[in-house]
Amino acid sequence: MSKPKCCQKMPYVLKGEKKKYAWCACGESSNQPFCDGSHKGTNFTPIIVDNEKEGNIAWCGCKATSNAPFCDGTHSKLSL
Repeated sequence: MSKPKCCQKMPYVLKGEKKKYAWCACGESSNQPFCDGSHKGTNFTPIIVDNEKEGNIAWCGCKATSNAPFCDGTHSKLSL
């Protein structure tokens, strides 16, 4: 697996808490947008975010952002 699986063509906008998150970079997690260990055996690793503030976070859902793990609007340019 060299390209991540696109989970959805929009961000996951979730209320963030002051804690660490592990964002799924492979797209195989059943707990999107977060890692559940499904990347094991691939060349992907989750991106760890130590979130310092509360408020909405737009996590990338298409896995093609250039600002991982956050949405940068790339999904609007994808053809699926």
